[in-house]
Amino acid sequence: MKTFEQVIKSEASVIQKIIDFDETKDKLLALDFTENNTELTDEILDDTDLFSAWINQKLSDNHVRYGIGGYNEHRTIYSRSAHFDAGEEPRRLHLGVDIWAPAGTAIYNFYDAKVHSFANNNNFGDYGATIILAYNIGGYQFHALYGHLSLSSLNNLEEGKFIPAGTKFAELGAKEENGYWPPHLHFQIIENMNGLKGDYPGVCKFSERERYLANCPNPNIILQSSFGVFNSF
Repeated sequence: MKTFEQVIKSEASVIQKIIDFDETKDKLLALDFTENNTELTDEILDDTDLFSAWINQKLSDNHVRYGIGGYNEHRTIYSRSAHFDAGEEPRRLHLGVDIWAPAGTAIYNFYDAKVHSFANNNNFGDYGATIILAYNIGGYQFHALYGHLSLSSLNNLEEGKFIPAGTKFAELGAKEENGYWPPHLHFQIIENMNGLKGDYPGVCKFSERERYLANCPNPNIILQSSFGVFNSF
């Protein structure tokens, strides 16, 4: 049986955009949210507006529209929310890729899909408005979670609804509706939803890293085709 990476590479020519991106002039800025990023002080992380301003300044200074990164990244930024600190071991390992862009940025479906589930996960630091789509590409079935959306993105949805490739189906939400984060898309691939609907952990304990990464393969293989940018980000 082909792996997720093999399937997506074989179908790369039909993978469509997730956000508007002109590969002839747009670039992506990799953002690091590990302990190596000493610019992000507790003062900045504790204030969503300051955090947003920091990201916007980085994008502006580098003359780019979008920031990106985060898969398999051990992040210190989750200390800003008690949502990630339940139990003896905090959750810090990021299982998706983040695309940092302004609130209202259009989100498109990269391939034919059906709505698996959706929810408003409105804890501080959570996904906020969330849509999970189910895909079958070359016989390979998986899900993609789109988090930190606008609440209006959940309007007129129902489980099983068909979302054609290339369709705009959501927008990025402002802090008040995206879990109180700077506006961005959390994009995560999930093979087995394990019975969950409208939600799936996007951050896990480091001790559970191997189990979660096995179920959440690297989304960059889709994003590289979607963006038309074949470098590692």
